Amino acid sequence: MKITSIKVYKIGLPLKEGSYKWSHNNEIKEFDNTIVKIETDSEFFGYGEVCTLGSAYLPAYARGVRTGIKEIGKSLIGCDPTNIQEINNVMDKNLKGHPYVKSPIDMACWDLLGSAYKIPVWKLLGGKFGETIDLYRAISQEDPLLMSKKVEQYKREGYSKFQLKVGGNPVEDIQRIIQVRSILDPTDILVADANTGWLMHDALKVIKETEHLDIYYEQPCMTYKECLVVRKKTKNPFILDESIDSIDTFLNAIKDGAMDAINIKISKLGGITKSKLLRDLCVEMQIPMTIEDSWGGDIATAAISHLAHSTPEKYRFSSTDFNSYNSLTYTSGSPQKKNGQMQASDNFGLGIKVNQEIIGSPVLEIN
Repeated sequence: MKITSIKVYKIGLPLKEGSYKWSHNNEIKEFDNTIVKIETDSEFFGYGEVCTLGSAYLPAYARGVRTGIKEIGKSLIGCDPTNIQEINNVMDKNLKGHPYVKSPIDMACWDLLGSAYKIPVWKLLGGKFGETIDLYRAISQEDPLLMSKKVEQYKREGYSKFQLKVGGNPVEDIQRIIQVRSILDPTDILVADANTGWLMHDALKVIKETEHLDIYYEQPCMTYKECLVVRKKTKNPFILDESIDSIDTFLNAIKDGAMDAINIKISKLGGITKSKLLRDLCVEMQIPMTIEDSWGGDIATAAISHLAHSTPEKYRFSSTDFNSYNSLTYTSGSPQKKNGQMQASDNFGLGIKVNQEIIGSPVLEIN
């Protein structure tokens, strides 16, 4: 089997709540989403997707995805898409870095591989653990009272894990944390996610006023070294996200005892292949994970569900489904949230069928 064409689509993903806000005064009202379709000289094809969280979150941006695919696409024509490690080798040889560019291609190859062998991707990734996947709900950064009202609403929808977007004014962040924790049950999980937004003294100020509460702190500062300093000054569980952008940084963090859990974002690592490698290392090192992506739609949600469902439950801290945030759906078969949980499809590949009319015509075609 050989790749004969790579088609790239651009669609907008508007949000049900109108906007999404987090640290550094970042706000997005509609996401620029890229979908990739890999076609072959056989009947089989596969879909992948990547959606950056704007241009000021990670070193990634939406137009860069499509430009990067144009750069490496020709080198993949004629390659066997079911030989996924070689696909990754070719991409790495022809484009240094830029893992987010490679992620949708890698994802599409896994979708195609599952379809070709008539098995779901979760089976290729190690099998299915448990009946469902617990989801967290991210709470956009707003007035503390408004954020607590949204948490109450999402609790009624079945969520029990909440990621509170802080990393702003530390006085307001303290109010956000105290207000939300006060309305949660003892069994509910609350993560104060600063998304690199605090300076060290801000982080320590917030910790001083809130560490008596049952909360997790996530990625308080911009750099790994800053986070490590803060980590050593709190006894509360500590999560790293933006700092864990490679296998090498993960191994260093293990050596330093820098975290109790991590976030695995598929596109940050370059696709399912490298995310699976980090997932397996986490299991070996007994580090719980949130398995997710920076953002996405139906296809990314499906990929998250397969990687999460093939992870032993003991190490699954949480996951996310973007279908609950976006107001546009363009597939059938993508996982749907129910009582704060989702399931990976048992259908072949990622288990989705893309509505071609909704995604429209490709903005780029390589053959």
